[in-house]
Amino acid sequence: MIIILTEINKLLWGITTVLLIVSGLYFTKKLKFIQFNIKGMIKSFKGSKTEKISPFNTLMLTLAARIGVGSLAGIALAIYIGGPGTIFWMWISTLIVAPNAYVESFLGVLYHEKKDGFNQGGPSYYISKGLKKVHLARLYSVLILVCYIFGFLTIQTNTISKSFNNLIGIAPTVTGILVAIITGLVIFKGVKGIIDVSSKIMPFIGILYVVISCYILLLNINDLPKVLILIVREAFNPKSLGVGFITPFIIGFQRGIFSNEAGIGSGAIAASTVDNNDAKGQGMIQVTGIYFTSLVLCTLTAFIIMLSDYNDITFLNINGIELTQYALNYHLGPFGDWLLIVTIFIFAFSTIISGYYYGENSLKFLKGKVSNNDIWILKLITIVLLIVGSFVNSMFLWNIVDIFIAIMGIINIYAIFKLRKKVK
Repeated sequence: MIIILTEINKLLWGITTVLLIVSGLYFTKKLKFIQFNIKGMIKSFKGSKTEKISPFNTLMLTLAARIGVGSLAGIALAIYIGGPGTIFWMWISTLIVAPNAYVESFLGVLYHEKKDGFNQGGPSYYISKGLKKVHLARLYSVLILVCYIFGFLTIQTNTISKSFNNLIGIAPTVTGILVAIITGLVIFKGVKGIIDVSSKIMPFIGILYVVISCYILLLNINDLPKVLILIVREAFNPKSLGVGFITPFIIGFQRGIFSNEAGIGSGAIAASTVDNNDAKGQGMIQVTGIYFTSLVLCTLTAFIIMLSDYNDITFLNINGIELTQYALNYHLGPFGDWLLIVTIFIFAFSTIISGYYYGENSLKFLKGKVSNNDIWILKLITIVLLIVGSFVNSMFLWNIVDIFIAIMGIINIYAIFKLRKKVK
């Protein structure tokens, strides 16, 4: 079964990668290399004190959804499967697809609408209202529900459970129940509660991880140039897995897009919640977000791993987090283990609550009007799935999620290209 899913995954991601590259290059030209407009990114954070949800709040919500364990486990898995060269192509993919993040967020704000006192939007809204393709919009919403509630959330709890079991011997099911309880305490507070929690925990854990990662780089500063050379060399290595640079190229693009989600459309859901109509500003904020995710956090994780002797060990049924755990322990000893526990839990938990919001947003679009019972049922399903995710096969989860992400990307790129004349 996993072999079949892997082949489907490769096919869909081949198509999605081409579309994302073409779209990114097109909007790079149309928007005059907007991904390099640093001044515009800085200005975009200005917001009113009276806003319920500020531009900063939307960035934290987006980062919470994007970072997750993908920045720790996903990048490790990419290096393990595709080699160091995958990091080079992750960098390139981030720069190329960044305009896609701008465009989808611009359209998200352009077509967002007020529901239950808060703005909501995203691909389903601009596909429905802009393209007038209601069925395609509904399909996208279904994919979000399945991908986030059934996929992303279970991957997060699976990673937490596996790392806790390896490090401190807690049974996976016990960890799953603990995560489910804490998640319930937040998501039952509603949209504002989810955004408030994201805005408080993301700056703390983001800064902590960057500071400690930079400390590890300083400890290994003499070896860092060798790592950079290895990354570039392996990106074009004709002997890499016997298929030239194709494998690291595809995996690097896939992991880059998986971590920053630029062009997939999910970032537009968070961008649309802002309490203003500054479409350009939100677009620039989302570009800032994908840079922090891929070029900072994912890159730091990659360096930490490659500065260890990770090639000397072998893993079975690898999730990816085992490799990051090994590298942190290699550099920091037992403190590295505890750092990983804290980082994994907060990154994964923030992704869980923001991913739940994406699912709730999609449910509201699908049903038009949702009752309190509908929301309660979704929350209960989420809690149950978090427990189930603690003991399912991780490789199966990664393959399923990757397939749905690819389909979402194909739909979203089609939509933003068709609406390209609306973007300024």
